[in-house]
Amino acid sequence: MQRREDVLLVDGYNMIGAWPELERLKETGLEEARDRLLDQLADYQGFTGMQVFVIFDAHQVPGLGATYKQHKLTVVYTKEKETADECIERLVAQLTRRRRNIYVATSDLVEQHVAFGKGALRISARELLIDIEQNRKDIEQTVKNDQSGKRNSLDNVVSLDVWTRLEKMRRGNK
Repeated sequence: MQRREDVLLVDGYNMIGAWPELERLKETGLEEARDRLLDQLADYQGFTGMQVFVIFDAHQVPGLGATYKQHKLTVVYTKEKETADECIERLVAQLTRRRRNIYVATSDLVEQHVAFGKGALRISARELLIDIEQNRKDIEQTVKNDQSGKRNSLDNVVSLDVWTRLEKMRRGNK
């Protein structure tokens, strides 16, 4: 799942409800849970090279919806009377082309079947979380290996946390 032209469509609130860390954050504030999800997906996008869209369901909120870039992710709030599932289905149809895989991350079984029927590959919330955690370990190992290469005089001085923050800055994140 790491070809550059591949696309990942993520049902944002589905992930928030399914990932234990985000579920806990949601109890104190939905915005904090959304921000943490976007941070994790930005790292994932940077590591895999996939184009990531995060879709948040706003069908009960009046308005035209919104699409914007955050951390180089495409964040979509659905328009009034449009569910995240409908938006994901529309995006699958728009983004489908040869030599590109489209993955839909949701644990909604009906949505998984509909996305699969439109040619997308499905990933459960749990599978995506496992993949993100594995990529995180790979990043940490890469950083650790780079530090042992002695190619920079700061290698032995800068902590892993600082290296990780610098890498996020390099990728255009906060």
